Amino acid sequence: MTDTMTLDSYLAAGGVLTNPSNVPPRYRAELMKLMATFVDSELAGAAGFADIINLGPGIKERIAAAKIVLEKTDHAHRVLNIMGEFGADTDRYANHHPWTARLGRDADIGATRSEHDMRLAVFNYPFSGWTDAVIMNLLMSRAVAEQLAEYSTISYQPLAEAFRSIAPNEAHHGDLALEGATKLIENGEDQHMQDSVNYWWPRVAVSFGGDDPKRFEFLKSLGLRRNKNSSLRDRWSQTMAETLKSLRMKTPEQNV
Repeated sequence: MTDTMTLDSYLAAGGVLTNPSNVPPRYRAELMKLMATFVDSELAGAAGFADIINLGPGIKERIAAAKIVLEKTDHAHRVLNIMGEFGADTDRYANHHPWTARLGRDADIGATRSEHDMRLAVFNYPFSGWTDAVIMNLLMSRAVAEQLAEYSTISYQPLAEAFRSIAPNEAHHGDLALEGATKLIENGEDQHMQDSVNYWWPRVAVSFGGDDPKRFEFLKSLGLRRNKNSSLRDRWSQTMAETLKSLRMKTPEQNV
């Protein structure tokens, strides 16, 4: 950053920050919120999948679920380490929140966050079984891919690099879900799968959040956003509609 350029101008022009000591308070607050949401969602997601490992119909499926649990926990650890550089108590963090806590299956909280942590609302709902978990993973892994593509270009370079390293693993979780869904269809689980699509689709869709033009422009000026939430959600919706079609399933709107 040149001596004549303000920090705001530097970030708006695509500049990057590399050290907590260079980060102003408002930037730090937004960065910590972003990291906490990711870490809490990964830990809550890992806790949810841990509970269904032994429901897998075979060894291969159980290995896949265990791999997801391991990698999501590792992803949380990577980003939590960066939070630690900003003063977060990383030793206490993992045991501070009830990651396994879930609401009732019929709860409808929209995008409301838990009172315990910053996990996305979708991670407050329980799985009803193996098939349900596969479908949730199928839908959510693609949503995570869209979000990571967005966050892999943010202006805090260490975090952007962490997200870029995490993205391939999360994409593989989607591959595992697609493989699992294909096998479930072969085993005649079509209707159960469609029921799960109808349940999880709106809950995953709302995880993108709504559009707040003023807030978006603020985050964009800090180099923390490039695309609106609705744009990410629309890309996810289009991609998942095509994936579901290949599996002989429909989106809830198409299934009416």
